[in-house]
Amino acid sequence: MAHSRRGVLGLLGLCLGLAGCGSAGPPFALQNVTGLLPSLEFQLTNQDNRAVTAADYRGKVVMLYFGYTHCPDACPTTLATLAAAIRGLGPQAAEIRVLFVTVDPKRDTAAVLRSYVGFFGPQFVGLRGDGDELTALSKRYRVAFHLEPPDRNGEYAVDHSSAIFVFDGTGRARLLGSESDGAAKIAQDLRRLAAT
Repeated sequence: MAHSRRGVLGLLGLCLGLAGCGSAGPPFALQNVTGLLPSLEFQLTNQDNRAVTAADYRGKVVMLYFGYTHCPDACPTTLATLAAAIRGLGPQAAEIRVLFVTVDPKRDTAAVLRSYVGFFGPQFVGLRGDGDELTALSKRYRVAFHLEPPDRNGEYAVDHSSAIFVFDGTGRARLLGSESDGAAKIAQDLRRLAAT
């Protein structure tokens, strides 16, 4: 699947990361966006068909990732990397949540999301929204996605950004990363945020 907008988001993240390097303490391994991106805020439905908001995850370090369950490459690879990072945290893993927001709510029902995220671990939560909710959240974090034309069987791909947004326990945006950062670097930063 092509991710044509991934490079644009990566460049934006690099610029934001460089701008955020002046904060106190040693540098993070991921791009520091403290004070440069909006705090975690949303109203969606989780994999159990329950309405949730960002407030439900206060006190946890949250990683926000947009994707879809039919994604053949970027999504499963990214979620597997995050799962590996979380496994490396030991007891601190309980302080982490990965919010997987589907950009394909038509196919990604609550039941489909529950099965999909369950494969990666108990810290993973599937979220879905209606058109307005998904549009508002994607605009808030400048996430691009586009449904490709369906094939003769009605199957289609969704081109989407592949950034990982990391928020601290207060919901403040702190880091921007990608699967290419690797599990070790991600775990290093999660450990630091979970300890604060």
